Amino acid sequence: MSATALEPSTHVLPSLRPQLVLVPTGREAVAAARAARPSIRLTRRGRLAVSLLVAVAVVLLALAATGTFALAAGEPRTLVVESGQTLSQIAATQLPDLPISEGVIALQLANALSTSHIHAGQSLLVPTP
Repeated sequence: MSATALEPSTHVLPSLRPQLVLVPTGREAVAAARAARPSIRLTRRGRLAVSLLVAVAVVLLALAATGTFALAAGEPRTLVVESGQTLSQIAATQLPDLPISEGVIALQLANALSTSHIHAGQSLLVPTP
């Protein structure tokens, strides 16, 4: 007659396979699960509302960052070029808050000019800085 006995090993080998874990059951386990759950629960409608709010905030921030959200922008002024005036002189007098080079570029962009050459009698739009 033969018998097999399982004796616990004195040395522990690292296991490469996942091991089974005992999961607690009963009222204590339910109470622990409820305590681990967040106290605020959003319904589907609530998650949709929060998502829309975040999306609107992101769009508004993007518009404000790019400068297209100009609430205080005024109407551009019209200026008739006089004899002997240059685009640099007009930029210096009409756009004093900007450096002259940036003022010239702003005037060129506002009037769709490909060069800085202008002539007397030409009507130019002066953008608001």
